[in-house]
Amino acid sequence: MKSERKIFIAFILNLAFSIFEFFGGVITGSVAISSDAVHDLGDALSIGISYLLEKKSKKKPDGTYTYGYARFSVLGGLFTSLVLLLGSVGVILNAGYKLLHPAEIDYSGMIVFAIIGASVNLAAAVLTHSGKSINQKAVNLHMLEDVFGWLVVLIGAVVMRFTDFYWLDPLLSIAVAVYILIHAYRTLRQILWLFLEKTPDGISVKELTEHMQMIPGVLDVHHVHVRSVDGSCHAASMHIVTEAEPAEIKRLVRRELAEHGIEHVTLELESPEEGCFEKECDIRASAAPMHHHHHH
Repeated sequence: MKSERKIFIAFILNLAFSIFEFFGGVITGSVAISSDAVHDLGDALSIGISYLLEKKSKKKPDGTYTYGYARFSVLGGLFTSLVLLLGSVGVILNAGYKLLHPAEIDYSGMIVFAIIGASVNLAAAVLTHSGKSINQKAVNLHMLEDVFGWLVVLIGAVVMRFTDFYWLDPLLSIAVAVYILIHAYRTLRQILWLFLEKTPDGISVKELTEHMQMIPGVLDVHHVHVRSVDGSCHAASMHIVTEAEPAEIKRLVRRELAEHGIEHVTLELESPEEGCFEKECDIRASAAPMHHHHHH
């Protein structure tokens, strides 16, 4: 099944569920459940946005976005992670208040809702599990987090039904929130690295360059740039100094890069006497003189 279709099903499940859950909170008088409904509604909205962005990310490159639309999917992940971060902070504050002001709850109703809640979200989590894109991973994290949250509500309800540990409910929800916080932070960090064009994890530019220079016919390699388009698909560009047959050199270089998991490659071939116009890639130094011409 296509990735955006899975996200869409997860969206519908979550939306329907948050409405059902809101009534559940009202019926049982459990603030844990009603506040979770608000959280789920936020989830559903961010999943809806992820769905639209994931769909857009499948578009082919055009004159407006020459690198393609893959990063739109990453944007979905960014949004979802931010919602998760804010949501978990909200849950922690809410739970803190609960610890100070415990309230009466209808445990039996809470148990029923928790069982239904865990099952619905488990179905959505299984659906979105196979996702490769950062966006889908963020959506899947939402689903798992909801399953986790409901199991906690369930355990809490059962324990509180037989004892009077009213403070257990808020404590458990704080634990879940902290767990979500850590995961959302990690996703967010990965996304920022993508937008900052950080070299993808697991790729060493030094090692790449050394491997290139070992290719017969390659005299020198410079301007090696590696970027990740969306976290799973990597692109690279570089200048290669050679006197050999260009087609053969390109074939060898592309093959070497493919072994490092880089499929999009742009190569600039130079002859030794040409001498690279800008040896080190200091954009400012090489671009500065050009700007002056424009001003005069």
